[in-house]
Amino acid sequence: MEVRVHSTSHHFELPDTAHVPVARPLHWLRLAWQDVRYSPFESIAYGLFFTVVGWLILTFAAARPYLFTVAISGFFLLAPLLMSGLYEISRRHGQGLPQTLIADSLAGYRRNGQSLFHMGVLLALIAIGWERVSAILFALLYGGTAPDLSQFVQDVFLSGDYLRFVVAWTLLGGVIAAVVFGLTAVSIPMMVDRDVDLVTAMMTSTRAVAANLMPMIFWAAIIVGLTAIGFATWLAGLILILPLLGHATWHCYKDLVR
Repeated sequence: MEVRVHSTSHHFELPDTAHVPVARPLHWLRLAWQDVRYSPFESIAYGLFFTVVGWLILTFAAARPYLFTVAISGFFLLAPLLMSGLYEISRRHGQGLPQTLIADSLAGYRRNGQSLFHMGVLLALIAIGWERVSAILFALLYGGTAPDLSQFVQDVFLSGDYLRFVVAWTLLGGVIAAVVFGLTAVSIPMMVDRDVDLVTAMMTSTRAVAANLMPMIFWAAIIVGLTAIGFATWLAGLILILPLLGHATWHCYKDLVR
């Protein structure tokens, strides 16, 4: 299957990016499954840990409907950074290095910790900003009170009485998610793999996504679809889905960035 390399401008001194076929994300998932088989304990441990943390957060937010929706959005915002250990597992697998301890997978955080820290701060600020915006939309466009999550979903998303709120919240949330996806699609695994700063990594990610718009839209749809399955199983499915997505993100980076 042909992968064409697209040379970048020397003015920005960014890495070259490649063009891949639309169905390439399926190949990334196949490679991700091989990584899970290579390091099952560490991969599943990551999936289990973040699933438990997610369950605790959503349980806390369930009594606060607007926080519940923000918590789900925040998961999509912060997940690429939280799965840096999975990128390191894939990196070690690709280089034929042994993976015997969870501590080995944490090397990715230490190798370029400053840039990863800056990314974490940026994503946290975006998440906080989205929480505030969501709260304002909730206050302005949703006039009722919802004693529990099920009534909130019924009143707001199913009744049709709050169409303006649903449209505004969905459109704004979609724009923020698209921007974050463009900035982080390959930037975080790139920072795990190379000694690059935050701006260079984000510019490279944006360029790689722009050069592969249809494959990356397909990849984003897969991420949303698999994550939705995970939530539909009361988060239990995320124990395996999160490692798969984390490892596949690494292979996405290796495919798109030269």
